[in-house]
Amino acid sequence: MLYYLLYSLRDVFSPLNVFRYITFRTAIAVITAMAITFILAPETIRFLKRISLTQQIRDDGPKTHFSKAGTPTMGGVLIIISILVTVVLWGNLENRYVLIMIGSTFCFGAIGFLDDYLKVSKRNPKGLKAKYKFGLQIIVALIIGLIQYFDAADPYRTMLIIPFFKKWLFDFGVFYIPFTALVVVGSSNAVNLTDGIDGLAIGLVGIATFATGLLVYISGHAGLAQYLQVIYITGIGELTVFCGAMLGAALGFLWYNTYPAEVFMGDVGSLGLGGALGTLATITRHEIVLLVVGGLFVVETLSVILQVASYKLTGKRIFRMAPIHHHFELKGWPEPKTVIRFWIVGIMLALLSLATIKLR
Repeated sequence: MLYYLLYSLRDVFSPLNVFRYITFRTAIAVITAMAITFILAPETIRFLKRISLTQQIRDDGPKTHFSKAGTPTMGGVLIIISILVTVVLWGNLENRYVLIMIGSTFCFGAIGFLDDYLKVSKRNPKGLKAKYKFGLQIIVALIIGLIQYFDAADPYRTMLIIPFFKKWLFDFGVFYIPFTALVVVGSSNAVNLTDGIDGLAIGLVGIATFATGLLVYISGHAGLAQYLQVIYITGIGELTVFCGAMLGAALGFLWYNTYPAEVFMGDVGSLGLGGALGTLATITRHEIVLLVVGGLFVVETLSVILQVASYKLTGKRIFRMAPIHHHFELKGWPEPKTVIRFWIVGIMLALLSLATIKLR
């Protein structure tokens, strides 16, 4: 019903020509995605409880998390639905970049859905075996890389752009395909690792999406791109609408995921959103900027890698527990304080990423 109502409104106002403006459609996309989430979330949470799709807590996690057992999970389905429906309503489905983003978000979300379903159906916190989980992600990411590599309309399709040095372009050639896979899979799993305490990952995703959306709009606006000496890519501006949908869905879900969480997004949400951020970075050639704006995702991932490597090599742990947000929890930081402090750092990193576009 909501779909047909909004689509009808789009037809009614189309003679006014307002829908040709990306900024207008982006603002409406934020509101629409939030509205869909707010409307569907209460019944979705009740449904997840009714069919016992609840969180399984790992035995090796912080003891303070044991009380979270039984909280509905797989709420990320709501996020994915909100994004995709909103993009269908307000995005230009003839734009090839929008179609890539839809495919990436859906496929990574589907992998996460399978992982979550196995966790709750078998009452096993480990879910899908790692080799299958990573294998599926790599296949999807390689397909994304291949599509971009053979996109003859994009003259920068194999280029790596260095943001601090406007004219530094590195041509990866055919090796841009595996590089794309590395970025997308890495981003997807980085968000997944960060999703460990109430509101942390979805808040950081919202912050990263807002900053990325501004960069995408600038890259797709010929006048702004020329003034700020940013690489201009024809048609890329349409992804601003996609970013608006992601931001709206993230804000709407945060309402129910903030401490104490009423629902968890699960891997369906974290893998889908992480895959979307990584794909956005590769399409817009902001891979290095993603390391900045998503710096906390990188830190979370590195903390796990360093912890495992240190324990295997020396038998000692660097952190009290990894990912690093658990380390601070065990140091005595209350969960809400940990989340807010991480958000503050995330906002600072987002501002730093935006500052790179003004270096001339």
